[in-house]
Amino acid sequence: MTDLAVVAHLLTGDGLPVELLACHPRLPLAAGISTDEEADRSRVRIWDCSGGRLRELASFEVAVFTSSWGDRRLPPIAWHPHEPLLTVVDEGLLRRWTPDGRAEPLPAPEYCEALAHSPDGLVLWVSAPDGDDASTVLDPATGATAPARWWDTGVGVHPSGELVATLVSDQGATFCVFARPGGEGGAMRQQQRALVLDVDGYGTPLFSPDGRYLAVRGNAYVDSLDVFAFPSLRKVLHTVLARDEEWPRQNLAFGPQPGVLWIGTPGGALVELDLEAREAVERGGPDDAGVTALTATTAGELLVAREDGSLTLLTAPTGSRPPSPATAAGEDAAAFLAGTGDVPADGDLHDHLDFTDGEHDWDREKLAEVTDASPADPTWLQLQAHINRFSAGHTG
Repeated sequence: MTDLAVVAHLLTGDGLPVELLACHPRLPLAAGISTDEEADRSRVRIWDCSGGRLRELASFEVAVFTSSWGDRRLPPIAWHPHEPLLTVVDEGLLRRWTPDGRAEPLPAPEYCEALAHSPDGLVLWVSAPDGDDASTVLDPATGATAPARWWDTGVGVHPSGELVATLVSDQGATFCVFARPGGEGGAMRQQQRALVLDVDGYGTPLFSPDGRYLAVRGNAYVDSLDVFAFPSLRKVLHTVLARDEEWPRQNLAFGPQPGVLWIGTPGGALVELDLEAREAVERGGPDDAGVTALTATTAGELLVAREDGSLTLLTAPTGSRPPSPATAAGEDAAAFLAGTGDVPADGDLHDHLDFTDGEHDWDREKLAEVTDASPADPTWLQLQAHINRFSAGHTG
């Protein structure tokens, strides 16, 4: 069990809970978003979390985000991978903040539902439906845009920087698709090897700091948690966190110890899940306010936001996270890429995927043979069996 100590604590000035947290991948900076429903605005806050402290650097308002489906959400944000630069969607603009003042905004593609910087920081990847199942690659230096193959929800970057994980969601099934950065015009080069998840509504894939695990939070119907080993993609854990209780959507963080995943709960507890030992310990008292967002800083501290508008920085007594084995992470990424290949640029993504659910491997030929599925099987497999039986009946 990891002993955590409170090293910094503060309250938001307006008491609004922070519902989304994002830490810079290399610098001691964190950003959070709260929404004031009465004012119809979202507030972005930026903190310095260096030296075991929390100090607010900036605070500004942006418009409440409305998705292409018409529902209201928190506006998408993205940190630059190297520079102290934060980009936030504000209606038709991409607002940009730097310590010496906000940089000039950029035009935002319509319905910009997710965004991320490429690992080299040269382009912004924008998930913005345009009716053609395409995303956008935006060059911040020129404002030029180019279409790219579709992805949604968010981008998880492997610690090697050699690949990323994104989602391609559909109501019956969601693919966790891996991609190499550095394609034509800065686009992702999506790979044939993928994960398949039941139904949709998942959160951004989250790699552990050593790259050995991939966690995915979901989904639209239950609050589930799936963890896979990387690069094998074998399933390590599947659990349902809750069915009838609404949990925070951003409540996962890999902590300072290897193989330990932390989970924030609406009851206020932090659950320490040791993936190696398969043990879970609940930490917290009855007076702790519910967790609204959870993340980890570049130094390995946990940053916890709660319903009472508080923000707490927690760290292990030994200090920051042990150095990440960059060589091993790079070897794992290379091993994964050696076992797959780029999806052809002019090909349909789904026609070229070889995917696994973490227990069984599937391709289009194997799926075409499925005719039996039980109610316990995932929705996508039940649908495929039904389609195959229907086709066989008409063929016969």
